[in-house]
Amino acid sequence: MTDLVLTPTLIQNRADKLLLASGSEARRRILQNAGLAFDVETSSINETHLKHEGLQHNWSADTVALRLAEAKALSVQKPDRIVIGADQMLSCEGEWYDKPEGLEGARQQLLQLRGKTHILHTAVVLCFNGQVLWRHVARPMLTMRLFSHAFLEHYLATEGAACLGCVGSYRLEGPGIQLFGTIEGDEFAIQGLPLLPLVAALRTMKVLSD
Repeated sequence: MTDLVLTPTLIQNRADKLLLASGSEARRRILQNAGLAFDVETSSINETHLKHEGLQHNWSADTVALRLAEAKALSVQKPDRIVIGADQMLSCEGEWYDKPEGLEGARQQLLQLRGKTHILHTAVVLCFNGQVLWRHVARPMLTMRLFSHAFLEHYLATEGAACLGCVGSYRLEGPGIQLFGTIEGDEFAIQGLPLLPLVAALRTMKVLSD
């Protein structure tokens, strides 16, 4: 592992801020609430190409999520900055799902997921000077209840465009929670960032105080 030069501050030992390679508001909010100091630089990788490559090579959803997270982090590398890359794949009965295209796309996704259990493969990596130092994948499992068509229409009318930026067409921090019967796994990972494994890794690297 690459040695990191640290300058003690408060709970975050490193003088330079972390760099989040994601434009996700949910990930930004999670890190802010955890008291981490970081900058944001959005990656512009071709996610569709990587997912297509994964299908061609029969990669698992875990592998694709990790490849996406790594590609994001490595694309925004800056000297001596620790970069957090994260991404998420949704799989259900062997099929992968992307963010919906329009409300009709959201409607079809939710009808396909209704009454079934799906997995959110949530990957996070830490990179430093072009090297991946650490990687992790969480796999929360979520089961949608058999909601009625009337509820689905009310839900889409309530959420509107807000559900279009989320794989699976739901936000658990919003009315989307009412779509579900059971949820197993870390709430932070469901929102897009496995926070506890991440901060544990940062403590091991002496970025955060123990």
